[in-house]
Amino acid sequence: MENKEKTTIVLFSGELDKAIAAFIIANGAAAYDHEVTIFFTFWGLNALRKDQKIAVNKGLLEKIFGKMMPRGANKLGLSKMNFGGMGPKMIKHVMKKHNALSLPQLIELAQEQNVKLVACTMTMDLLGLQQEELMDGIHYAGVAAYLGDAADAKVNLFI
Repeated sequence: MENKEKTTIVLFSGELDKAIAAFIIANGAAAYDHEVTIFFTFWGLNALRKDQKIAVNKGLLEKIFGKMMPRGANKLGLSKMNFGGMGPKMIKHVMKKHNALSLPQLIELAQEQNVKLVACTMTMDLLGLQQEELMDGIHYAGVAAYLGDAADAKVNLFI
């Protein structure tokens, strides 16, 4: 059996345009038969959050973080030209007009192509996020697991 090329992406950013770019690259690499891992850390974890509020037991600081951070791929802002939330609406409109996949659709496609979506457990602890608050079908691991994947990859990106 031949070894597949490997690609890893660290998604640190919680901004819509950067998350879209990460998933376009991941899906493209998967289409080229690469083994792809996206490691979500810090604000990038927000792309994996469920849209609805999930009742979990948290301390005060964790509750505050949870309220301040966007809940899910549909709520992410833009890195530039956010304009109080109008920027993401404009980008989504243009993407739809050009039949481009939305971020939730890109995430779904990545899962269909067996892109490994990994939530950083250390960051989850720091931000007070719990597994119940994140999408189904993702992996949970620390930086050592990411480094293991990255060590074998020819392409390693930080977004």
